[in-house]
Amino acid sequence: MTVDRKPRTPRQKYGEELRLRRIAAALTQEELGEQVVCSPTLISHYEAGRRLPKPDDAQRIDIALRSDGFFVRWLEDLESKYADYFATVAELEKEATEIRQYGSQLVPGLLQTPEYARAVFKSARTNFTQDDLDTAVTNRLERGMLLQGTSGPIAWTLLDEAVLRRRVGGHRVMAEQLRKIADMADCGRLRLHVLTFEVGAHALMEGMLYLLNFTNAAPVAYVEGLYTGNLLDDRTQVEACHTDYSLALGDAVSHLDSVALVRAIAEEHEHAQR
Repeated sequence: MTVDRKPRTPRQKYGEELRLRRIAAALTQEELGEQVVCSPTLISHYEAGRRLPKPDDAQRIDIALRSDGFFVRWLEDLESKYADYFATVAELEKEATEIRQYGSQLVPGLLQTPEYARAVFKSARTNFTQDDLDTAVTNRLERGMLLQGTSGPIAWTLLDEAVLRRRVGGHRVMAEQLRKIADMADCGRLRLHVLTFEVGAHALMEGMLYLLNFTNAAPVAYVEGLYTGNLLDDRTQVEACHTDYSLALGDAVSHLDSVALVRAIAEEHEHAQR
């Protein structure tokens, strides 16, 4: 009798090999973390395949486990189709049981339509080719599949009103994009809240925030700027991010009123193009 097993990703295989070699070296996660100069939680993420070590950390792992450069060499084969600062987040979100996202200036990537995503990528690239844009859009839409169906993570979405009114790709594209968000909220796929201009200052006004919760791992937070991102796993920092999200959520419009507002602004975009 054969037993069907879920295929393991290259990252999961990397992490499993790390776990086996750590055990063979008679080291706990805490002890290996001390030698790699990172937290035991981070070692746990490595071993579960949720995160990959940076080259310097992989080198320290090889030294600690006397693996003769094995983990540094293997790391080179685990290239991602995403920017280096986002690659780990793209892997982590697949394992998340709950996602809380805040969009300050644009619609979060998981919710973007093809035309909206194309306009975003096109605005930030020079000398681009259509193939380049097609690849970037395809990668983003693949991420969005995470929120299709009912088996994916619980998704909370908090949007600044500026996101709804900024005309990305033109009025038709915006109308379509906002209706997609409202439809997802109406069918229960995401919990939607809008921070209107009337709120004024709020806890998240300085930038975007992405929060990921897991069943058997500590939560993480991710913040991003221009060509840079920072994944936070320090408990104090993550808790502070959750607090700020809760504060902003308290200032936002209710779910039902937010859906109605998004649909109303979609109508404004629709009429503006006529």
